[in-house]
Amino acid sequence: MFKKLSDISIINGILNQDDYILNCLYDNYLQTVKKHVLNNNGSDDDVSDVFQDTIIVLYNQIVSDTLNLTTDLKGYFFGIARNVWSAQLRIKQRTVKLEIDLPDEDETEEQPDRVLERIISRVFIKLKPDQQMILKMFSDGLSYDEIAIKMNLKNGVYARRKKYLSKESLIELMKEDPEYQDFFRFRK
Repeated sequence: MFKKLSDISIINGILNQDDYILNCLYDNYLQTVKKHVLNNNGSDDDVSDVFQDTIIVLYNQIVSDTLNLTTDLKGYFFGIARNVWSAQLRIKQRTVKLEIDLPDEDETEEQPDRVLERIISRVFIKLKPDQQMILKMFSDGLSYDEIAIKMNLKNGVYARRKKYLSKESLIELMKEDPEYQDFFRFRK
């Protein structure tokens, strides 16, 4: 039935956060994204993140009226997913390169993990209570559906989106932290 819907109907469904359309997106577009990510050094967790990020990018383009379809929506969606995954791979490669290039630390220097834990703990309490709650539940291993039930959200799709936005807020707060800035300035 999804294939019978026009691209405009799907776009309007995304804009209105229509559960039926969002579920159809998962049912009809996920396998293409999954195949690409898994064939390019990704994991199943990466597939979920890439797919969710792609929906958010598409949603933001629709809301800001910057969506410029030059192909069918499925092809456009896959193009966004491919770009999202490429960006994530670049970040992962830089992270790996940093780990390899780090000089040996003498025993008196504070471990990087401890510094990051301290920074995360400090900025975590600056998050809104619902952001803290969703990140805590996710780190405790609850599924998106379980989180949705506990937080009275429509479904797991919304829980995943809320987790993503909460994580982005945490990262932004970390980047503003003076100790975080010093930590990475000296690591370069």
